Amino acid sequence: MNPLYENVIELVHSADDIIFNAEMAHAVTVKGAADYVTKVDYAVQEYLRAGLSKLTPDVGLISEEQENKGLDPTGVYWILDPIDGTTNLIHDYQMSAVSLGLYDNGQITFGLVYNPFMRETWHAVRAQGAYLNGKQIQVSHRADFDTSVISFGSAPYDKELAAQLFPVMQHVYESCADFRRCASCALDLCYVATGRTDAYFELNLKPWDYAAGSLILTEAGGKITTFRGKRLPYLQNTDLIAGTPELFDRLHELIFEMPTDKLKLV
Repeated sequence: MNPLYENVIELVHSADDIIFNAEMAHAVTVKGAADYVTKVDYAVQEYLRAGLSKLTPDVGLISEEQENKGLDPTGVYWILDPIDGTTNLIHDYQMSAVSLGLYDNGQITFGLVYNPFMRETWHAVRAQGAYLNGKQIQVSHRADFDTSVISFGSAPYDKELAAQLFPVMQHVYESCADFRRCASCALDLCYVATGRTDAYFELNLKPWDYAAGSLILTEAGGKITTFRGKRLPYLQNTDLIAGTPELFDRLHELIFEMPTDKLKLV
């Protein structure tokens, strides 16, 4: 692996002391409906900003807890979620992760997702495979939808969508074996990449939610698009469907068998 990426992984791991600071984790600011930020989010962001600027001084940073304006689609940026799963962190649910992707002219070339609570580190380099704690991973390649385990996002920031979204979820649920929910897009994507779940769908995701995980998933043999089947935009919010190649089309069909006219689809 490129020594730069090894140094980036080491840098992210070195943020443990901040992430495990319980006092900072419970210093909470409400940004919106079901949308929270803690002192941990801010501190990890600034710690990694400083470290990344030393490693890659010419690469910009897109991050959740800052304004991101004037982005150049042909540019090079780190896309960072300092804590994906902040509500989980507040509740000590231990399903939170640092998510870091390297965007280069319309594509993600490196992705890293780190759950310090479980000591699990996923990473991928474009065209070089996906790895969990140094071991190469693959999606499950499960082909039977009725035996599949599907993860989903409930769009907690857009609860006005629940009346239409939840019947879609019920329709999918009635066709699969069971549901799971990490409440972290980054981890949901990595769980599909590792074969722990077989597919995943969610609305209204930010670039820092999905950038790193999307590369890890595709490098593990998975498929991912917007609900409309488009390529992920990376510098914009999006909805997404991800899964094994064998199950992807069936999940897409099930979602669109239900009315989706009021959902905010890309």
